[in-house]
Order: sequence, then structure tokens, then C-alpha cells
Amino acid sequence: MSTLVQTDVSHRTGKRVRSLTRLIESDAGLLSAQLKELRTRAFPPTAQKELRKFTSVEAAKLIGVSDAYIRQLSLSGDAPEAEKTSRGRRLFSLDQIHELRRTLAKSKPSYLPTRKGDDHLQVIAVTNFKGGSGKTTTAAHVAQYFAMRGFRTLAIDLDPQASLSALFGIQPEFDLQENDTLYGAIRYDAQRKSLSEVIRPTYFAGLDIVPGNLELQEFEHDTPRVLASGGGGSDRMFFSRIASALASVEDGYDVVILDCPPSLGFLTLSALCAARSVLVTIHPQMLDVASMSQFLHMTASLLDVVERAGGDADYDFFRYAITRYEPSDGPQGQIVGLMRSLFGERVLTTPILKSTAISDAGLTKQTLYEIARENFTRSTYDRAVEALDAVHAEIESLVLEAWGRAL
Repeated sequence: MSTLVQTDVSHRTGKRVRSLTRLIESDAGLLSAQLKELRTRAFPPTAQKELRKFTSVEAAKLIGVSDAYIRQLSLSGDAPEAEKTSRGRRLFSLDQIHELRRTLAKSKPSYLPTRKGDDHLQVIAVTNFKGGSGKTTTAAHVAQYFAMRGFRTLAIDLDPQASLSALFGIQPEFDLQENDTLYGAIRYDAQRKSLSEVIRPTYFAGLDIVPGNLELQEFEHDTPRVLASGGGGSDRMFFSRIASALASVEDGYDVVILDCPPSLGFLTLSALCAARSVLVTIHPQMLDVASMSQFLHMTASLLDVVERAGGDADYDFFRYAITRYEPSDGPQGQIVGLMRSLFGERVLTTPILKSTAISDAGLTKQTLYEIARENFTRSTYDRAVEALDAVHAEIESLVLEAWGRAL
């Protein structure tokens, strides 16, 4: 039998009434304690989340060469020493794959896809204000894909719920102190710190993260007060704060992925003004599409106000990413067809499939790129990875096109 927490709120009657505040507070404490215990069992205090090793075939595919060529480099001593399994298979860490890239780039610079010359920092905002659209899962996979392809990548968790942070092994309640999120770098007072101070490396070589937690919500509370007080100069305008923070670290990165909160608040608007490109995730159900219609109307209206106030709404590309798509679902197919007829090329060519492989990976706070093929039915794994790679390759080609290059 569940217990409702009671509190004395009436001195006049002497009656004790049930308080929803105390009930929620109690349940939050119980759940938090249980999560901490489960985390301690699964991840002792000294444990770190690690990325699996990649087969030579996977390494070759990521770099864009043949497996035979990597074998040749290994025999000549020009490749890092690979780990060998009992069956003689060679396994490379992502760090070693990047080392291979750098070796190959000495004779052919294109093997290193990093920014060159006037290439601008590519900031991609992943957004939708309806939950369940696959926004965070998409952001995590996109960030990891770019890192695996050799781009210096930064992921920023803007969602107070911090699901992206959890996927990367960061428990917001236990691993973060005050000012350890992006809020620390965009707040309005004297406690603001540089973005470099809140960036953390991840177990994914070439991928850093700015984690999130409930502290991010403070920006939504602070901004109205600053606006009401008259702002205090252009440096205090909310829509420029994320862009300004990113400018301080842009020399260290090629691609930034912003996982926006599922709401159209000041954080999301600031992220959209900082972004050069936008991905709107959409689950092909009629309720989700109707919700997206409202999201687009509201976004356009608010960005118009921001633009007139001096905000930057310039962009390289804007795309809709179909998520959790089931090819056998007729109504979903009709909705995807409707979107393609309305928006044409702004809908990414390949949808992200609804897959048990992705769902099963998520149960252990992992992405599909982190789990080896042998953990799944091969056909299920291959189908899901091929779809993800096709989506991400299309996004990569858009980034390179914005830089004046070809994939």
C-alpha cells in the first residue's frame, strides 16, 4: 500500500491534509536513492564507461580504405599495433583509427576531414518540442558518427532532463556540481565561467561533451528578469549567449551538436540563433505532425522578433529527420509521403528505423555505435546501422557542402 505524505497546512482546523508537493518530493528522494544504489552496483566509483574496439573491416570503412590496405600498413609497421582475438581478428580502438587517419593524411590530406582555411564551425541544433520524437537518441548518434569519421566534435546537452548526458555515462545528480553545465557559461551574473571550463572529454575519442542537469532551467528564470530590467547592453541579449560561448572554443572543434530541450523557451531560441543548421526530428504519427505544425508557427514568430532585435537567423541547412519509422506501417508511410510532397529535399532521404537493436542498446545507456554486431541478430543490427549511416552520411555531405567541399 502506498503512503501519502501529509503535512499540517491548517492551524485553524487542526486537520492534516495530503500535500502533493511533499509526495512528489518523497518519491523523488526514494527514486534518487535507488538510482544511486543501482549505479554504484553497475559502475563502481572508480569505473569509467569505455568504448568497444572496432574490427579492421569497421576501421577501414570509417576511414574510407580497404581492409587489405590496413593489413598492408600493419605489416609495414605504419599502423598502430592492433589487439588480436583468439581467432586472429584485429581490433582497433577509436584512438588508433584516428592515428591511422593522421598517418594516411600525410600523403593525402583529405583523410582528415577537419576544418580548413575559412571553414566555419558547423553548429547543428537537434530540436522538437514534443517528447518521444527521438531527439536525444538522434543527437547522440549524430555526434558519435561525426567523431568516428574524424571530425573534432562537441556535444552540448541543453535539456534539463539530461538524457544525453546519461547516455555518455554522466549521472547529473551525482557527477555534476554547481556551474558544471552550459548555464555556467551563459549566465548573466559574475559567476559566469568560460565554456572551456565546463567541457568534458568522453570515452569516445574526438568527442567532448558539455553535460546538462536541472540547473539549465535557471536560464529560463533569469532571462525574463534581465529583459524586464532593460538588458544592460548587447552582451546581455539572451539570443546571443550560446553563440558567444561557442566562439571562445571554436578553434578546437569542427562540429557542435546541440541537443535542445523539448520546449520553445529561451534556451532553444538561443540555440537556434547559435546554430548554422537545424535538424527537426519527427515521429511520423498524425499527432506528432500536428504538434510540429504548432512548433514551426511558434518558432517562426519568435525568431522573427529575435531577428528584428539583431539576432542571427542565417543557416546552412534545415532538415526534417524521420525517426522511429516502421516501413510496414501504412499510415506512417502516408505521413512520410505527405511530408516529402510538402517539403521536398528538406526531408532527409533515409528515415531512422524503429529498431529493437536501438531500443535494446538504450536499455544499457548505450547507442548502437557502441555495441558490437555479435550482440544482436545480424540482420536486425545491419539494417539499423545501415539506415543510421545513410542518414548521417547525408548530414555529413550537407556539412561538407556548406564548407564548399564534396563527400
